[in-house]
Amino acid sequence: MAAVLPLLFASPCAALVGPVRAHSAPSRLPAVRATAPLPDSEEGWMTVLSPNQFAVLRKAATEPPGFSELTEGELEFELKKNFKSKYPDQGAYACVGCNQPLYYARTKFNSGCGWPAFYDGVPGAIEERPDPDGSRVEIVCSKCKGHLGHVFKNEGFPTPTNERHCVNGICLKYDPTASQPEDVKAVPGLTMGEIPK
Repeated sequence: MAAVLPLLFASPCAALVGPVRAHSAPSRLPAVRATAPLPDSEEGWMTVLSPNQFAVLRKAATEPPGFSELTEGELEFELKKNFKSKYPDQGAYACVGCNQPLYYARTKFNSGCGWPAFYDGVPGAIEERPDPDGSRVEIVCSKCKGHLGHVFKNEGFPTPTNERHCVNGICLKYDPTASQPEDVKAVPGLTMGEIPK
């Protein structure tokens, strides 16, 4: 196995603490499910994920801020290259580990934090876990239990949920052909690259 790039660092989320609960914020988004066989061992996950994906999804490492946007081949770099925007209006983002749809494209917004941010997940696709540091809430894929990042609430972003799902871009893949409900709306002023003042 290739060595994990030193760009990734361990997260205190590596140890599972507390009960797991489904993402409970009220959501207007309909549930979408994907089916894919999941590896049943660490060795199995190592065969389907890159070393960096394995470090983040299975070991709760965190990519550095800006990694997704500044690294060729990574999610936001490729979105800008292929779609001329990090905020495409159509499609959905799925888990690289199990292909489960996690976020509709229109729920992505610019939070200025250095990681992809979304205001809501596909219902039932995201689970929340208390972080060992006691101040954050970890989010994981409900299907493969892969670490995605953290959710922050009540930060004042003008989104329908007042939440920011701060997600490691390495955990996501974009499908421009995936459908999303018509009532899922982009956040005006936060999807064109502006950072709120």
